[in-house]
Amino acid sequence: MAAGILTSCTTYTPKPRGYFRIELEPKSYDTAHIKEPVKFEYPSNVAMIVQKSGDEDFFDIVYPTHNARIYCSYKNINGNFYEISEDSRNFVYKHVIKADAISEQPFENPEKKMYGILYQIKGNAASQVQFLLTDSVKHFLRGALYFNNRPNKDSIAPVANYITEDIVRIMETAEWSD
Repeated sequence: MAAGILTSCTTYTPKPRGYFRIELEPKSYDTAHIKEPVKFEYPSNVAMIVQKSGDEDFFDIVYPTHNARIYCSYKNINGNFYEISEDSRNFVYKHVIKADAISEQPFENPEKKMYGILYQIKGNAASQVQFLLTDSVKHFLRGALYFNNRPNKDSIAPVANYITEDIVRIMETAEWSD
């Protein structure tokens, strides 16, 4: 009886790690009147959760299909613009430990008295995008995008970019009513 050894001419090549395909919904928007002096357009396929705490109003824009949330807060400015704006800036730069880079993109709409900054945080930081809007006299609105899972810039990049478009839309359509 003859015994043979089977060999193959091909070598094994490991496959790169893959991620699940993410289906992104088409964009459509509604107008939000969350806090009376501010209104803006937000995605119609999300949930809004509104809370109030003292002189500050909180609302969340929740993306249940993407396990993400934009945490937003509105404050009245009462001669404390510097403190509020520095607090917001410090909140962004707490992510510098895990961030590869933080870019600041200024935003201005003088006709609407709307000024702001869009912060894009690159890397495996807990928050990928943050923003603030103000008239620097009465109103201050800030928001931060968080995912309810461990940050992995490669796997969340498509969704982070998708939601960043919504944040830009919020910034571009925001108006103060007084």
